[in-house]
Amino acid sequence: MAFRTRSVLTALTWLISPIVLLAVWALVAAAGIFPRNLLIPPAQVVQAFAGLLASGELYEHLGNSLSRLGLGFAIGSLSGLAFGVLMALSRQVEVYCGPLFHTLRQIPSIALIPMFVLLFGIDETFKIIIVAKTAFFPVALAASEGVKAIPRSYFEVADVYRLRWPTLVREIALPAAAPPIITGFRISLTRAWVVLVATELLAADSGLGQMIEMGRQMLRIDVVMVGVLVTGVIGFALDFTFRRLEQHLFRWQTR
Repeated sequence: MAFRTRSVLTALTWLISPIVLLAVWALVAAAGIFPRNLLIPPAQVVQAFAGLLASGELYEHLGNSLSRLGLGFAIGSLSGLAFGVLMALSRQVEVYCGPLFHTLRQIPSIALIPMFVLLFGIDETFKIIIVAKTAFFPVALAASEGVKAIPRSYFEVADVYRLRWPTLVREIALPAAAPPIITGFRISLTRAWVVLVATELLAADSGLGQMIEMGRQMLRIDVVMVGVLVTGVIGFALDFTFRRLEQHLFRWQTR
């Protein structure tokens, strides 16, 4: 019984820092150190959250953001996976495409927003492309490095059995490089989420980022705080889900 109690308490330790932050936030807001139009109490944010839920506005903005994230991430991560594996297995691809790949991956996605707006406008295509670009490079890099780290003996056996490329990739490359690839997926997903919200702040007519921007323009700091907190919670949930997936798939590594 005591062991179970300690386990529950240990599992709940992650609540400590949010509770402390909320307490400090409430105390500072009540003390009036900052103007009320700049720092509002948590209770007012909760009221705004309830109002946005009741009106359906939050559901609409969140749904638009998640749909863009899902489509853009699927396109970018899967194409990044294919390119990364190809670059690791083909010397020609690495020689011809490697320098350009490593140059482009250094360019922040945010820096491309003005050019993409001019090319694609501010419709859905622009947002999906910026998410796909953000997701592409971490997955491609993780896949490339993961496949390169596979012992050469694996490929020597494949040569002995004269495995075709699809079989080589499916049966050897992807399973052996799975841990770094999954980590690349996790990193790219959280980065894509951050970039998407920032993109919606600058050029969008819907989404969480646009909700935050409209709240700022209307001096609704409570709406801004709701958007910021929901963005953080969604990002945490995405990262946590992938971490648990990693732990489940590769639990044999800790044994």
